[in-house]
Amino acid sequence: MQTHPKKLLVVIGESALEKFLVRDIKQFGALGYTIADVRGGGGSGEREAAWEGDRSIRMEVVCDEAIADKIAAHILATYAKNFSLSLFFNDVSVVRREKF
Repeated sequence: MQTHPKKLLVVIGESALEKFLVRDIKQFGALGYTIADVRGGGGSGEREAAWEGDRSIRMEVVCDEAIADKIAAHILATYAKNFSLSLFFNDVSVVRREKF
């Protein structure tokens, strides 16, 4: 099966950022995304989703490396100072490259 290399950008952050993150990734040229509600903990404490202000999301974006880099740089510059965020990249292979 023929596959094509792409980057997976994963953003984990406060749910209040969702509409802004969706707008931003579209502006930078990503063709799609997946968002899920998540819970977890780390150096900044725990987010258990017990109330609206304690909810977190996980956004996954599969796209070209240059687009993923631009999105990540923008998110860090725009939101990291005031919001809890984690970002990471993975190399992935996709089957239908036109979808990404």
